[in-house]
Amino acid sequence: MVDRPFRGVFTIPVTPFTDSGILDIEGLKEVVGFCIAAGAHGLVTPVNASEFQTLSDAERRSVVETVANVNRGRLPFVAGVSGVSSEVAIEFARHAFDLGANALIAMPPYVRKPHLEGIRRYFNYLSFSIELPIFVQNYPLPIGVPMSPNFLKQIACEIPRICYIKEELPPVTHRVSADLKACGDLIDGVFGGAAGKFMLDEMRRGAIGTMPACDVTDLHVGVWNAYQKGDKRKARDFFNRLLPLLNFESLYGVNAYKEVIRRRGVIRSATVRVSVTRGLDASDMEELDVILSDLEDLFTI
Repeated sequence: MVDRPFRGVFTIPVTPFTDSGILDIEGLKEVVGFCIAAGAHGLVTPVNASEFQTLSDAERRSVVETVANVNRGRLPFVAGVSGVSSEVAIEFARHAFDLGANALIAMPPYVRKPHLEGIRRYFNYLSFSIELPIFVQNYPLPIGVPMSPNFLKQIACEIPRICYIKEELPPVTHRVSADLKACGDLIDGVFGGAAGKFMLDEMRRGAIGTMPACDVTDLHVGVWNAYQKGDKRKARDFFNRLLPLLNFESLYGVNAYKEVIRRRGVIRSATVRVSVTRGLDASDMEELDVILSDLEDLFTI
C-alpha cells in the first residue's frame, strides 16, 4: 500500500514510437526504468505529455499494463483515464484498477465539451465505479474544459473520491492559491503541471507536487528535494540552471521531451505521432546541444 497523501515529482513517461510510428513497448519499459532510477516519487500516464490522444484504446491499455508491470508497486502509479464520455473513462479506470493503479487522473470529456452539470456527472460516475482517489485535471482549451475554483470546491464536496487537483490553467501559480483557498480540507492537495516551469512558486503557495514530463526527472527531483529539505537557495540555483531547458520545452512540447530523452540514451526514436509544431530544426538542435551541455553535471543517471 503506497503512502498518502501523494507528494513530490510525479513524472509522466513519454510514449515512445518507432521511426515508422509504431508503439515501442520495449522502449516504454526503458522509460519507466529511467523514471524510477531518476528518483521520481510517482508515475502518471497516459496523459497529455504521453500523447494519449494519439493512442488507440488497445494501445492505451498496453501502456498502462507495461507501466504497471515494470513498476511492480515501487512507486505510486496514477493512471490517465480521460475519456470522451463517462462510460469510456470508467472502462479505462476499471482496467487500471485491475492492474493495481493507485489513483486515477482525468480531464472532463475533451471532444464534445460538456456543460458543468455534465462534468459533475462524469466525475460522479467515475468516483462511484472505481474505489481509487481521483485527480481532476484542470487543463486549458482547446483540449481541456476550464473549471473555476468554486466549481472544483463543489465537486470535491459532493464527490468523495476527488482527492487532488492537477492545476494547469494560467496563471497556474494564482490558480494553485485559489484552489487551495476554495477547497481547503476537502482535498488532499494540489499538484502543478506546465512542465514544472513554476514549481518553486507553486511549492511556496502550498502545492504538494508537480507532474512534468520525464526527460529530466532527476533534475526536477533535485529542485524538489532541496526545497523540501529547507535549502531554498540550493533549490533556486538548481531551478535557474534548469530554466533554459524548460523555456525550450515550452516552445516545442513533446518534440523536445522526446529529443532530450533520446539523447540521454533511453529511447531510440524521438518520433511524435501528431506534432503541434513543425518539429525541431537544425538550429533547435544546436541550441539543445548547448542547453544539455550546461546541465550535464546535474544528471544523476
